[in-house]
Amino acid sequence: MGRYLALAFGLMAVFLAFFGLANWLGIALLVDPSAALGQGGPAAAALGVGLLIADVLLPVPSSLVMTAHGALFGWVGGTLLSLVGGVGAAAFAFALGRRGGPLLDRLVTPAERQRADAVLERYGALALLASRPVPLVAETVALLAGTSPMTWRRAMVAAALGNLPPALLYALTGATAASLGDSFLVFGLVLGVTGAFWLIGRRAQGPTKATPKMS
Repeated sequence: MGRYLALAFGLMAVFLAFFGLANWLGIALLVDPSAALGQGGPAAAALGVGLLIADVLLPVPSSLVMTAHGALFGWVGGTLLSLVGGVGAAAFAFALGRRGGPLLDRLVTPAERQRADAVLERYGALALLASRPVPLVAETVALLAGTSPMTWRRAMVAAALGNLPPALLYALTGATAASLGDSFLVFGLVLGVTGAFWLIGRRAQGPTKATPKMS
C-alpha cells in the first residue's frame, strides 16, 4: 500500500497548492463569500452550492458558506442547500477518481491495486462519511474512492450522511446569528458526530477480515 499512501499525500499536496495559489491571488470571493451571497434569493443559493462544489479544487471557506446559508435561508433551507453542495463536491471528486482509474493502473502494480480495492471496498464508505468535514482529506478520500469498485450509490449515500451533520449544525449557527467563536465550537462538534458515525459503522461491519499480502 506504500504507493497508495504516497499517492494520497501527493493528492493532498496538489490540493494544498491549488488552495495556496488562490489565497495568494487574494480572490475576495474565496476569502469571505458573504458579500457575494448578498441578501439571498435564487442566485445566492446557486452561488453557495457552486462554491461548495468548487471546494474540491479551490480554498472555499465552506463553513462560512454553510453558515451564510443558514442566515439567508433559515436552518431548513440552509441545511438542504449545504447538503446539496457537499454531496455535489463528493460526486465531483468521485467522478475525477473514476476518470483517473486508467492512470492509476500505470502508477501501481496489479497486486497493490487489488489490495487497495479490497480495503476501499470494505472501509471506503466509512472513510468517505467520516472525512467530509475535514479539508484536504475529504477531497482526497472521495477521489481515491472513485478509483475503487465502490458503487456510485454507496458513495453518495455515505457522502450524504457525512455532510448532513455539518450542513445542519452550520445552518443552525447562521439561523441563530451565532458568533465566529460558536462556529469553531460547531466544527469540533461536527468532527465528534462524524467520528461517532465511523465507530458505529466499524462496529456494525464486525471483525476485520485479513486481506492477502502483496509480494
